[in-house]
Amino acid sequence: MKKLLFCSLLLLLTSGSVLAEKIRIGTEGAYPPFNMIDQDGQVAGFDVDIAKALCTRMDTECVFVTQDWDGIIPGLLARKYDAVVASMSITEERKKAVDFSDRYYSNSLAMIAKSGTNIDPTQLQGKSVGAQRATIAADHANAIEGANVKLYDTQENAYLDLNSGRIDVLMTDRLPGYDWLNSEQGKGFEFIGDAIDIGDQIGIAVRKGDKLRERLNKAIEEIRADGTYQRINAKYFPFSIY
Repeated sequence: MKKLLFCSLLLLLTSGSVLAEKIRIGTEGAYPPFNMIDQDGQVAGFDVDIAKALCTRMDTECVFVTQDWDGIIPGLLARKYDAVVASMSITEERKKAVDFSDRYYSNSLAMIAKSGTNIDPTQLQGKSVGAQRATIAADHANAIEGANVKLYDTQENAYLDLNSGRIDVLMTDRLPGYDWLNSEQGKGFEFIGDAIDIGDQIGIAVRKGDKLRERLNKAIEEIRADGTYQRINAKYFPFSIY
């Protein structure tokens, strides 16, 4: 009887620990509509909704940790969190430091300028071009010959300088740019030129060799199959971003 009671208690404790498993998710909280701080001081956005859906599929609880973009990979490596869900592009350089899940959306670049300025996106010599630091957009901005490039710690600060006229053009990921143009702050601005297809895929970063990657991949496949992903997509964009 004592052995039976002990085994039952052990089973209950083990089941409880599985149900109580928490996955710490690192995100920036400054990249709307993908990750941001809402009016209640909570993290919100597409990235956050996707992370919550994945945690549900994995029978775990998400605990969100906000981290400035420049330190987001170092924070993962320092074990401040277990995964980064922060609209991070999968690049060969980053793959030297971390592993990535399969993509959970795709991205292209675009340029935004004040409506009616008639700026030629192929002739930006002498123009001031802004972008968020340590991003693919920043790499492309830096490659524009003759442009005066200004880099920002957050996307929101880049928008502020564009709105105030301190920069002429903003190089940005197209999807957050689309969201900003449809906001009150983006009135009077427009995309210039065509979208820049860079074959950019967005994934979830985990530490090298972490088995969490396989669980995330399975969960991504499952929320794509059962319609959860599509419902989250439709909440933010009237077109597929996968």
